[in-house]
Amino acid sequence: MVSTAAYGTWPSPIDAALAATHDGRPEFVGFVGEEVWWTEPRPAEGGRRALVRRRADGTTESVLPEPWNPRSRVVEYGGVPWAGAAREAGGPLVVFVHHADQRLYAYAPDGNEPPRPLTPVSATGGGLRWVDPHLHLDRGERGEVWCVLEEFTGPAPTDVRRVVAAVPLDGSAADDRAAVRELGDDRHRFVTGPKLSYDGRRAVWIAWDHPRMPWDGTVVMTAEVTDEGAFTGVRPLVGDTGESVVQVEWDRDGTLLFVSDISGWWELQRIRPDAVPGAVVPSSRLCSGRGEEFGGPLWKIGQSWFRLLDNGLIAVVHGRGTTRLGVLDPETGELVDAAGPWTEWAETLAVQDTRVVGIAASPVSAYEVVELDTATGHTRILGARHEDAVDPAYYPEPRTRTFTGPGGREVHAHVHPPRHPDRTGPDGELPPYVIWAHGGPTGRAPLVLDLEIAYFTSRGIGVAEVNYGGSTGYGRAYRERLAGQWGVVDVEDCAAVALALAEEGTADRARLAIRGGSAGGWTTAASLTGTDVYACGAISYPILDLEGWTTGETHDFESRYLESLVGPYAEVPERYRERSPINHTDRLTAPFVLLQGLDDPICPPVQCERFLERIEGRGIPHAYLTFAGESHGFRRTDTLVRALEAELSLYIQTFGIERSDVPVLELTR
Repeated sequence: MVSTAAYGTWPSPIDAALAATHDGRPEFVGFVGEEVWWTEPRPAEGGRRALVRRRADGTTESVLPEPWNPRSRVVEYGGVPWAGAAREAGGPLVVFVHHADQRLYAYAPDGNEPPRPLTPVSATGGGLRWVDPHLHLDRGERGEVWCVLEEFTGPAPTDVRRVVAAVPLDGSAADDRAAVRELGDDRHRFVTGPKLSYDGRRAVWIAWDHPRMPWDGTVVMTAEVTDEGAFTGVRPLVGDTGESVVQVEWDRDGTLLFVSDISGWWELQRIRPDAVPGAVVPSSRLCSGRGEEFGGPLWKIGQSWFRLLDNGLIAVVHGRGTTRLGVLDPETGELVDAAGPWTEWAETLAVQDTRVVGIAASPVSAYEVVELDTATGHTRILGARHEDAVDPAYYPEPRTRTFTGPGGREVHAHVHPPRHPDRTGPDGELPPYVIWAHGGPTGRAPLVLDLEIAYFTSRGIGVAEVNYGGSTGYGRAYRERLAGQWGVVDVEDCAAVALALAEEGTADRARLAIRGGSAGGWTTAASLTGTDVYACGAISYPILDLEGWTTGETHDFESRYLESLVGPYAEVPERYRERSPINHTDRLTAPFVLLQGLDDPICPPVQCERFLERIEGRGIPHAYLTFAGESHGFRRTDTLVRALEAELSLYIQTFGIERSDVPVLELTR
């Protein structure tokens, strides 16, 4: 029987520990012979990633025991950390980047030897780092790994160079940096791993430079490969300052397929490697005019949105706002989507023969490893299978909606109303709502099951995830709404959704909150110091002081990101000061909790510390929780539990909710 209880007081089987154990998702799928391999999170094992293999008999196992952690720190966000190959003798061989020391290792999991290092340690700055490896067993005396080398040249986070490189598999570079062959030059600040053509005569990779981010403009670089494995005739092929190419692959006929947003949407195109740069004709666009994205922001090196099948068809991840897996016929333009319940496919694909493997989720299932057989159209789950930890009646039923922002602009959001099988709110009472501002800000909130959201909705607190202007998935024009307007458009769009929910009678106007991490933490702090919409907020690992980011308080990758988001500092310094929440603490009246990893190189604790100094003695209820060993984004079970319970306690205290089953967050005034 359904009973009436105040919103926020409902009992729920989804506690913080359960949500924490389901945090994170599988990543980076690949084939090793007939086997499918991928990485997946282990929150209970110190937040490490595990490398998992699915054997031919259908069993799965972790390839690497603790403490091995395949995770790269190149550009701090990393990318593809492993590559594997099947061998006739000795079983499979895998190379991977170990997070603790960032060295590249080789390992034969069917043998008796532990992983052996392939690269040396450097004491300079952040050392030597590697990402996006490609195994070439037939090059060099014992084979090579082609990948991206990130090398720190000094103590500052921007003292760094990146280059495509070859690491010998014989271990000769483990103690000798000189044994690493640099394949290209360092004319570009950022590069992806080089990919070899089927005939072995050419290589291709993507590059870009400051102040651009990879979604602003990149170029495809190509080179001829000599018999000795050297690169010659290195030159740009396609791409520009206003064109973002995020993936490029060789076809068997020697042409290149790539994803470019020259049309305003990330779309597939084809080009000959000997073409004159920029000579892309309309007929080479394989999926134009659909008003959909066939790519996304390249936050991690080596992400993939398409793969070529042996029969000439192309597996693609595509969509507008949400994503689907489809199979594209490049000759006819016919696009057939895979059957199944999944509404969101991650930016990683692998193919073999007629098989396509990706990672997918839905509003009622977390991310799973899924295989599509293009010959039969059948799909099946291979790994990380979703299992309901509680009755799905406790999951929210999200609604994708489009709201109206300032000037009549569209604002996209996923609204998750409170839901409980045995509780409903009293007549005349409206539920509290929390606005979730995603990180990025060049990113997107996917429409998937998230037990952190269910943690709140099952207790009677609604959640609205806002894909504010600047988000991806809606074309370049929507993405560029944030150009020069960070701290304005994102704040306005989140407020527009919050107020619309209140005005239509969905949410309680007096009990609105906002939360976010990283760029979402910025939007949360800017909203609390710049509007009177919210009663409180939860701010995680945020940017709070824009001027600090211009003086070395962040890493190299995003060190000039603000030039597009805010404007060149030399030209508009007053804009940096005016937008920064740290300069408007006098306007802050709402309670808040501030959550920060102490090992965060992207949004370091110093910004939080300065922010708290500014509010000292002002009587604003707040809490500051720090977590040793956590970086940008929390990964450990104990951290995730503490952070989630602290956030709920903030809402309980602010909204006047009566419940005693959550540890009380002590608020300082």
